[in-house]
Amino acid sequence: MNTPRAITIDGPAGSGKSTLGASLAAALGFVYFDTGVMYRALTLAVLDADIDPSDGTAVAACAERIDIGVQPPTVADGRQYTITLDGRDVTWDIREQRVERAVSTAAGHPAVRVILRAQQRAIGMRGNVVMVGRDIGSIVLPEAPLKIYLDVSIAERTRRRSAELVGRGDSVDEHALYDSIANRDARDAHVMQPAPDAVHINGDTQSPADTLAYVLSLVPAGMRSHP
Repeated sequence: MNTPRAITIDGPAGSGKSTLGASLAAALGFVYFDTGVMYRALTLAVLDADIDPSDGTAVAACAERIDIGVQPPTVADGRQYTITLDGRDVTWDIREQRVERAVSTAAGHPAVRVILRAQQRAIGMRGNVVMVGRDIGSIVLPEAPLKIYLDVSIAERTRRRSAELVGRGDSVDEHALYDSIANRDARDAHVMQPAPDAVHINGDTQSPADTLAYVLSLVPAGMRSHP
């Protein structure tokens, strides 16, 4: 079996895995691929089609017929990539609160994950990629030579999210925010599957820069230069 030049980063929502993944990909000259955007794009399609996100059969059928594209940024507006849904740019649409509220439900159906995992695996097996998600190292790309599981406590994720919202001028109910993050973890628990050989990192005690430096130190020498 081929061993792809790929690194997987898994962890709960808000753990900083996307920031780590983007920085790591930039440092290595790899493609950064946050697989969560595919589930968000699907959820947007489901909501726009007035499909109940809890209807697994209907959501899976939607996943089969839509075309989700992930490519480098096409607009200089701060995006890390451009996401298209049947050719339409939905990069920012997938960040809407209605999508945020429904994505765990829509993405949780086993048939849906089978469909999107196959697409994710095809991308990962091309190599030169840092893939971020929930179950990438354990299920989507178990052949990856380096797998990271980045964990951050609910309290720390609440603190970070609160600071971000306050920085935007929003008011924050920290107790409600904590409960929201805890509930999201509970909804995602069935798909949070760290790979047995993943390197576990506690993001509470390391800065993003320290975490990046540590992960870079783990990258096999053969992955540091392009073929």
